Amino acid sequence: MTNMTLEELVGCNSTDRKMETVSEALEELIVAAQRQNCLTVGVYESAQLMNVDPDSVVLCVLATDEEDENDVALQIHFTLIQAFCCDIDINIVRVSGMRRLAQVLGEPLSTDSNANEPRDLHCILVTNPQAEHLKLNEVGSYCKESRCRNQWVPSIALQER
Repeated sequence: MTNMTLEELVGCNSTDRKMETVSEALEELIVAAQRQNCLTVGVYESAQLMNVDPDSVVLCVLATDEEDENDVALQIHFTLIQAFCCDIDINIVRVSGMRRLAQVLGEPLSTDSNANEPRDLHCILVTNPQAEHLKLNEVGSYCKESRCRNQWVPSIALQER
C-alpha cells in the first residue's frame, strides 16, 4: 500500500465526486433533451444534422465501450465528428458505458421480438434544450475545464445502477 498525502487523497476524492456529478448531470440532460425532442441519435443522423444546422447543436456525446475501440470505421467517424465540433465550438464528451446509456434512453439492449434493431447510440447530439439548462451548464463547464487542461475531448464513465 502506498502512502498518499492528504492533498492527494482529497484531490482524488474530489475528482471522483466531480466525475460522478458530471455523469449524473449528463444523464439528466440526455433524459430532458429526449423528452423535449432535442436529441439526435446515431452517427449518420448526427453528421447530417451538423451539416444542415450546426448552430442548433449544443453538445456532442460520443459513446463507446472496449469492444468498439478496434472498430476502425467508427474511430474515423469519431475523429471527423470531433474535428468538426472543435472547429465550430460545440462541447464534446466521450462516454463509456453503452448499457447504461441505453437504459437512460429507454432503449432495448438487443434486437427486440419485432426484429427492430436498437438505435446506434455511438453519437448523440443535444440541440437547444429549453429546460435543464443548469445540467447543460454543468456539463459545458466540465468540458471547458478539460480544455483548459489540454484535454480536448473529456471522458465520462456512466455507472450501472
